[in-house]
Amino acid sequence: MSQTALSLSSRYGGTPPAVTLPALPIFDTLLAHASVRHFLPDALPEQTLPTLLAAAQSAASSSNLQTWSVVAVQSQERRDRLSQLAGNQAHIRQAPLLLVWLADLSRTRRMGEQLQAPVAGTDYLDTFLMSAIDATLAAQNATLAAEALGLGTVYIGGMRNQPEAVAQELGLPPGVFAVFGLVVGHPDPAKPAAIKPRLPQSKVLHHEQYQTPTTLAEEVGDYDAHHRAFQASQGMPIKDWSQQVVERLHGPECLSGRHLLVESLHRMGFPLR
Repeated sequence: MSQTALSLSSRYGGTPPAVTLPALPIFDTLLAHASVRHFLPDALPEQTLPTLLAAAQSAASSSNLQTWSVVAVQSQERRDRLSQLAGNQAHIRQAPLLLVWLADLSRTRRMGEQLQAPVAGTDYLDTFLMSAIDATLAAQNATLAAEALGLGTVYIGGMRNQPEAVAQELGLPPGVFAVFGLVVGHPDPAKPAAIKPRLPQSKVLHHEQYQTPTTLAEEVGDYDAHHRAFQASQGMPIKDWSQQVVERLHGPECLSGRHLLVESLHRMGFPLR
């Protein structure tokens, strides 16, 4: 069995969909993705950062407005501080590079000032959402490029736990928001990451119109069992995925401070009309 087929099998808990993938390297990289949380401290090759940025800037951008930016954090001291702000995640401290992806409307506003033209459209929710989406598309391109280079990555949603403190640490002006971080480094071969199974395709794919399930079995199929098997193989606490999801979103106390995000965004220069 090819590596691509093995990755596909792992992605669906041993029961892959009936699909024949072209023998192209991109599918090997895509299907082998795993979040890496153990890194070597080794420095990255010199051209890594500009290579990742070129990949990021090759992603789609809504109306070519390019309302995103990224901060490359390599300082150990700053990564240590950001690790604390993001829930004390050790991999932020371990890996040599943290990329913080930004929804950036400040560039547009500055251009409006310089051209003496109104840009009131930056005050609206859709524009903020567009900016966050553009940053996400760029980041995923960079992630794919990093993994194609043999590097490991993991996204850091914890950048939103204390967004104003993160903004102060990174010197962000009003109208700039850290959507998430991306750790990049050399995976520790002594602690390899495993491919985590996902929901069956039939549970996320709808044809023509959304089909609303009426039972838990219809919602997740046999995914809870695959999830438990994966947890057991990794020595993790075993719990149904469905139960884990509802516990994670049980209430505002489970959101690690992000339930206050709207108020923070308003103070950071996003009216969100």
